[in-house]
Amino acid sequence: MFSKIVVGKDGSDTAAAAVALATELARQSGATLHVVNTYRIPTAAIAVAHAGAAAATDDALGVAAVKDDSDELLGGVAEATQGVPVQTHSVAGEPADAVINVAKGVEADLIVVGSKGMQGARRLIGSVPNSIAHRAPCHVLIAKTK
Repeated sequence: MFSKIVVGKDGSDTAAAAVALATELARQSGATLHVVNTYRIPTAAIAVAHAGAAAATDDALGVAAVKDDSDELLGGVAEATQGVPVQTHSVAGEPADAVINVAKGVEADLIVVGSKGMQGARRLIGSVPNSIAHRAPCHVLIAKTK
């Protein structure tokens, strides 16, 4: 039924539950699982981009460090998925945008997100699952993670 499933992973328990569900769906469907983690470029790196190259070395190290952290978070995914084909995506930017862009890029059939932020005030001011549900290029499954 599904050939490409995208799910976000941020180290939280709710994301872990969404990854577990996405993994099981991928196993049952024979799908490839695409796991996305985002990182933010340190503000100083953005300032240097506008000011010049004087501090570029330090800022490049800062960007590399946050990307390394993101890559490390994704590092154990292949072992945890127990034979499900998996690709990881470490992406700079906002989580909802990254998940949607990866889904578009790989032509995903399904995005799986956790339900955190889908109720109460957070839903009204904007949550990652809410944003994805409204802007996704494919089906979205909201996993009950609370």
